[in-house]
Amino acid sequence: MSTKLRSNFESKTGMFWATRRAHWRALGISDEDMEKPKIAVVNSSSELAVCFSHLDEIARKMKEAIRQAGGLPFEIRTAAPSDFITSRGHRGGYILPSRDLIVNDIEVAVEGAMLDGMVCLASCDKTVPGQLMAAARLNIPTIIVACGYQPSGRYKGEHMDIEDVWLNSARLQSGQVTIEELTEMSECAIQGPGVCPGMGTANSMHIASEVLGMSLPGTTPVLANSPKMWDAVRAAGHRIVQLVQEDLKPRDILTPESFRNAVMVMLSICASINTVKHLQAIAREAECDVDVYRLYEEYADQVPLLAAVRPNGDYFIEDFEAAGGARAVMKQLESMLYTDVRTVSGKTVAENLADAVVADEQVIRPTSNPFSRRPSIVLIRGSLAPQTGIVKLGVADDRKLQFRGRAIVYETRDRAIEGVFKGEIQPGHVVVVRGLGPKGTPGMGTVSGLIFELDGAGLSDKVAVVTDGQLSGLVNRGIVVGEVCPEAADGGPLALVEDGDVISIDVERRVMDLEVDEDVLNERRARLRNLVDDRERGWLSIYQRLVRPLPQGGTLV
Repeated sequence: MSTKLRSNFESKTGMFWATRRAHWRALGISDEDMEKPKIAVVNSSSELAVCFSHLDEIARKMKEAIRQAGGLPFEIRTAAPSDFITSRGHRGGYILPSRDLIVNDIEVAVEGAMLDGMVCLASCDKTVPGQLMAAARLNIPTIIVACGYQPSGRYKGEHMDIEDVWLNSARLQSGQVTIEELTEMSECAIQGPGVCPGMGTANSMHIASEVLGMSLPGTTPVLANSPKMWDAVRAAGHRIVQLVQEDLKPRDILTPESFRNAVMVMLSICASINTVKHLQAIAREAECDVDVYRLYEEYADQVPLLAAVRPNGDYFIEDFEAAGGARAVMKQLESMLYTDVRTVSGKTVAENLADAVVADEQVIRPTSNPFSRRPSIVLIRGSLAPQTGIVKLGVADDRKLQFRGRAIVYETRDRAIEGVFKGEIQPGHVVVVRGLGPKGTPGMGTVSGLIFELDGAGLSDKVAVVTDGQLSGLVNRGIVVGEVCPEAADGGPLALVEDGDVISIDVERRVMDLEVDEDVLNERRARLRNLVDDRERGWLSIYQRLVRPLPQGGTLV
């Protein structure tokens, strides 16, 4: 062992050495093992959702691999949020804050014990950025292991997955599906453990981790419990011990160039819009001087769309994996990428891509034959969004990208959905739903349910939606501007909008304006009440007090 381990005490005397030895001897750990690299196996296991149901077995196999490689593994647990399960309480406010809870969970366990490295078992949406943020903060050798997407089922001979169930649930109210059909769909959609099997936030962030250099090359996306996933688990278990010996740390890998690579790949695969704030949060934790939001703007018109995976296109995530996955996309983009950056493999991006093959250029296309040259993630600014707003576009999106109409304002998502049912929302309206940002919810509410209800009511192409809340990783119907900053609770212009105000949106020009005289806005601003509900208690109250604006990653530091 050439690298001095921080976990090994200088002196084999004193309280810390003696009490730790007493605990570890009681666990059956020998004095010889206590000298080995001590590796945290970060496991977000839970029986609440199928996303995490296979992680305990993965952790067991991971610990075996670490021991075989000469390390001493310690399994630790963190929060395990699922967007479909943990989103019911507090208006969905627990979802985004769970990301930052994971970061602090890991810090307490790993930094408190002064372990030497960690492998993080990444599953559902918030575990991946949370683990990457923790790696960036602690800056000890780390590998993120993608634990795979769930196998889908079939319904009446057609492909059926959890996102189909979600979309069809919104069609129940309009009578497009029956409760019996929806029940049957829910019974067959998920055929095993893992994350949602589309290009939503989970698979997008798994891929982002590989592109950043924090996951082993060729390991994302992957079918959960497949031979390929188990090979990746064993490889990571062996590699993390070497990584500790080499003292290769996350901040050696998470450079401005690696974030540029990640943004380019995210744009090329029509990734989830949530990748924008998550990548910014990771950069902030790494103390890396990079503005991820500006990078999405910089590369929007440069990077062509090379993949069209559901729900953004017609291909399945299985097709994308078979075509070569993240490594194949990077191979197609190789001339644009920064290929001299280091990765957890110990090699550079160029070395990792040397023998990469694109197995199907209809699924993962070359830059000379893209699906589209129009950006899939568009950041817009203007008087209604001085800092930013985000629009997601689909692969074959032919919607009109300009809209001008009068505002109809709602303070909650549920009240806006009620407005659909009551007929309050009419063609030509700009539906404003505010108070859903990180401070306002608190935690950040989602308006995806409203988007689906508007679609079911036949209004999605006849209205626009503007909100400081978040959207799912799915493509939205009509013009939907999400994550408007500053949020209403921070006194942003969104807080000043009143029913009947004219709002103009031009996605092509990337501008969104509130057409109200400044004198009128100043009068409204003077009588603006405090929009932050300080009656919140517990974890969400802590988050509400500390959270930074989304363009800073929405972190607590």
